[in-house]
Amino acid sequence: MMASSYNAKEEDGHHSGASTHGGAGVVKSKKPDNTAFKQQRLPAWQPILTAGTVLPAFFVIGLIFIPIGIGLYVTSNNIKEFEIDYTGVESNSPCYGCAKNVSWNSTTPCLCSVEFTLEQPFEGNVFMYYGLSNFYQNHRRYVKSRDDSQLNGDQSSLTNPSKECEPYRTADGLPIAPCGAIANSLFNDTLELYYIDINGTRTIPLVKRGIAWWTDKHVKFRNPSGSTNLSVAFQGTTKPLNWRMPVYELDPSDSENNGFINEDFIVWMRTAALPTFRKLYRIIQKKSSTTPTLPSGNYVLNITYNYPVLSFDGRKRMILSTISWMGGKNPFLGIAYITVGSICFFLGVVLLIIHHKYDTRNNSADIPS
Repeated sequence: MMASSYNAKEEDGHHSGASTHGGAGVVKSKKPDNTAFKQQRLPAWQPILTAGTVLPAFFVIGLIFIPIGIGLYVTSNNIKEFEIDYTGVESNSPCYGCAKNVSWNSTTPCLCSVEFTLEQPFEGNVFMYYGLSNFYQNHRRYVKSRDDSQLNGDQSSLTNPSKECEPYRTADGLPIAPCGAIANSLFNDTLELYYIDINGTRTIPLVKRGIAWWTDKHVKFRNPSGSTNLSVAFQGTTKPLNWRMPVYELDPSDSENNGFINEDFIVWMRTAALPTFRKLYRIIQKKSSTTPTLPSGNYVLNITYNYPVLSFDGRKRMILSTISWMGGKNPFLGIAYITVGSICFFLGVVLLIIHHKYDTRNNSADIPS
């Protein structure tokens, strides 16, 4: 009878006949170390899902989410919003002629006016937006086509922009400031609002400061230093191809809103995530607590039509909106809360019925021997 002996080292992958001094017969063990972590012996906690814990959770979520959703939805619906499309696609549109004739190479601005009526007054501060459709600011190459160092006032980047700006990096042998496709496609329509009453036409004052993010205005965007005269600071550069004026003439009447720190320019440079978007254009501030900011009645919107959109089947809109503590008009969040709360409450009722109907367990059942 052949005898066999047990060797613990052989179990670990070390054969008794192998050399212990680096010989060719050495086999390293692949067995994990005998520790609590590698052998998965650490203490653990695992929830036990029972009817007594799951059902109350469903009902509590439903009872909390549904009232919150209703509050958010009602708040969103109380926000007043008015929108008009002034693209000029239809032949009877006041801006039809401008839409057909305006191009990026146009040097003469086209003027058109759109009349509209507000059925209800707008209280508090009113925000004027411009909206674009079918404009893909989220395209990867478009988003990358900028030079943040140049926009931050770096002198070397001003004269030698990033290669990411191609093909809008240089023109006529001069560096473009600001460079890139985002800046080159800057929205440049001018909107003016007038109220018509029995006394005639009254201009609605539009505030152009305070429309950009504070961090953008004071941190990310800066004019080149070294000269108080912006035309001198930007000397040796040229304007973007589609612009009708250099960057230092965006707002020559206000030195704190000109050049790279122009707020219309800053708002445009913050790219949108979806092809249909809106951007803040102006703020109509409330003047008196006794009169509405925009009373109900007839209005006229005067448009300097500079921005062509028909080439990419786009649309242009002007939006007037109030806000609440939760921001602008957006019913999605309230609908989402109501939906989740309703589903949880419904599942709680269904599982409660199933639990009472089919829970036939007998705790005193005989155990077979």
